[in-house]
Amino acid sequence: MYLEELFIITIFVLGIYLYRHYKGDNVGKYVVNQVQGMYDRFSPYSFKIVREKAKEMGQEYTPRQYAIQVTIFATFAAVVTYLYFYNLIISIIYALIAVAFVPYLSYLRCKRVYSEFLFEQIQVYTSNVIMEFATTQSFVKSLEGVANSGILEDPVLSDVRQMINMSYDNGTIDEALEYMSRLYPYYIVKNMHQLFLQITKEGAQNSADSLENMQLDIDMLVESVYRDRIERASFHKSFLQFGVILYLLVMLVQYLLGRETYLVLLQRWYVQFLMHAVLVVNTYFLLKGEKYYNENVGAE
Repeated sequence: MYLEELFIITIFVLGIYLYRHYKGDNVGKYVVNQVQGMYDRFSPYSFKIVREKAKEMGQEYTPRQYAIQVTIFATFAAVVTYLYFYNLIISIIYALIAVAFVPYLSYLRCKRVYSEFLFEQIQVYTSNVIMEFATTQSFVKSLEGVANSGILEDPVLSDVRQMINMSYDNGTIDEALEYMSRLYPYYIVKNMHQLFLQITKEGAQNSADSLENMQLDIDMLVESVYRDRIERASFHKSFLQFGVILYLLVMLVQYLLGRETYLVLLQRWYVQFLMHAVLVVNTYFLLKGEKYYNENVGAE
């Protein structure tokens, strides 16, 4: 019991020190800046790219939103684990662990935003190249028209310009098509490139029907992807609700056994081990679900 009181006093003293040293209102900002600086230092380069794009699109969380997320995670973890173990120190440890997952969830969310952005850009690229080709009857001229239209953004725009340079340097479009297909392995990209390669080698006669069919394939794919995205978001909401309910099943156990009986059982090491295992397994289940929801977007 003395250990819990010592731990609480330490946290309280630390809070007073931060308040006095950083003048109260700046404490939260100071903590956020320190965590952000540490995370930016050690986060992978790929995450920095997707996070910057999420900021440009206005879909990155503000410091206030992150602070709210941290508060919710810490509070929920502390309350739930206290109901499991009735031990304040264990609850605080679990609350800190829960907060430590916030950067990982931010990474998954930014990765999803970036993946959705790339798919939309690829949709724009393929659709507009087909429409430009109907007028120019030249694949390179079609690329130039799309690149200069202002409808594409980086990194796709830079890669399209690279395709144009490669086509002029090599005198053929083969290497440029292979370059783009390797960077963006969507089947609509590969199919469109294969079609243009065939048209270029065999001539542009009677290509209108093939291009029209390709455009219809793209439209059908985009429709199915957006429908899947809506269904996935709905399932994700239900999934999170189910995960939260699983955490709270301990309340049902205590109701059936009685709180006094539960506390007696909790004194046994294997019961505590079982309760920790329930928390770990349920958390792993939720994290796997979050990973699937955020990573498998734009799937074809």
